[in-house]
Amino acid sequence: MKVVMIGTGYVGLVSGTCFAEFGADVVCVDVDAQKVNRLRNGEIPIYEPGLEDMVAKNVREGRLAFTTELGEVAGAADLIFIAVGTPSRRGDGFADLSYVYEAARQVAPHLRDYTVIVDKSTVPVGTARNVARLIRETNPEADFDVASNPEFLREGAALSDFMRPDRVVIGVETERAERRLRELYRPLNLIEAPILATGLESAELIKYAANAFLATKISFINEISMLCEQVGADVHAVAKGMGMDKRIGSKFLHPGPGYGGSCFPKDTQALVRIAQEHGVSSRIVESVIEVNAAQKARMIKKIREALGGNEAGKTIGVLGLTFKPETDDMRDAPALSILPALIEKGAHVKAHDPQGMHEAKGMLPASVHYCDEAYEVFREVDVVVLMTEWNVYRGLDLKRAGALMKDKVFVDLRNVYERGSMEAEGFRYWSVGR
Repeated sequence: MKVVMIGTGYVGLVSGTCFAEFGADVVCVDVDAQKVNRLRNGEIPIYEPGLEDMVAKNVREGRLAFTTELGEVAGAADLIFIAVGTPSRRGDGFADLSYVYEAARQVAPHLRDYTVIVDKSTVPVGTARNVARLIRETNPEADFDVASNPEFLREGAALSDFMRPDRVVIGVETERAERRLRELYRPLNLIEAPILATGLESAELIKYAANAFLATKISFINEISMLCEQVGADVHAVAKGMGMDKRIGSKFLHPGPGYGGSCFPKDTQALVRIAQEHGVSSRIVESVIEVNAAQKARMIKKIREALGGNEAGKTIGVLGLTFKPETDDMRDAPALSILPALIEKGAHVKAHDPQGMHEAKGMLPASVHYCDEAYEVFREVDVVVLMTEWNVYRGLDLKRAGALMKDKVFVDLRNVYERGSMEAEGFRYWSVGR
């Protein structure tokens, strides 16, 4: 099976590499020549556990290659995946589909034998039909089908999610397109991974609906955490009691500073816009977005209160900057909302993150001081804020950390530590919903 993957971003690189691991011959295409050269040299532009080794293995074994020349490889492909960016469009929050449509136009002239063009990017309902229209307009003689195959990859666990998925969704209109996609995913039959075949529109909507629902669980438990703080309840006990109900489940019921990343903020905004475009209300998702923004504002207030009501002239140490552990992704990370607001009011910030500092330097104010190791964050600070729950922060030597601080105040936005153990070491401890 010959596969072309247009785009070597997070989705394209992970998907192309995993298809190669399945045994397909994969060529990943990108317009960025420098990026392609880095990939050819074994340099992986994103941090994802295990990805570097899997790329190297499949390149070495001749199943994975990288190029800037789409025309040289598109004509021989059985399937061409479009895995380019769909960022939120400025001004209206709708998904920017310009890269998707440009990829379709570039593919069209090179199609020879029957080819399945697959939307792998997260795209609004109706995109697949527009891709098909553009290809037909550019190359009326082309023999092709367009399919939708949304990704469900968690950053930090993307390889296992791809190789052992909860489900594979394929949106198709013809039997031969379905057969070709099922053949590509045939290695998953060994683990009996379910493959759900739907129409194009259903497949496109499944991705948005799934992400919006997960974001809803996060915003819901964050609202409950506010109530817990007011009535003296423990949000973890509440979440555990809820999650034991099989109809609800325990996943994504973890209080914190709000969701971020490349998917939830963008996809919830896009789903609201899709609903508005079709004259349908989306009040729940709109509220989820509002609650998430409010949660980040609450964290600013919490840190300010921990500093006695005024952050001016105070030094804040920050543990973790990325939106979640095991990734270098800073997109819509809570740190991007919380830290600039504190710096604007006169705070000094020093920070550490195991993987995200390079990305953070281009997104946070230039005044942030970056520390090479976690304990440097504690030195002569007025408060330490645990922002992202990397494993390296879960077992800190509290005596060593506390001895370095100017004032032993610890704001735990991920509830990693227990109040009793922190207070026993002399810390004033702040958490979320407890």
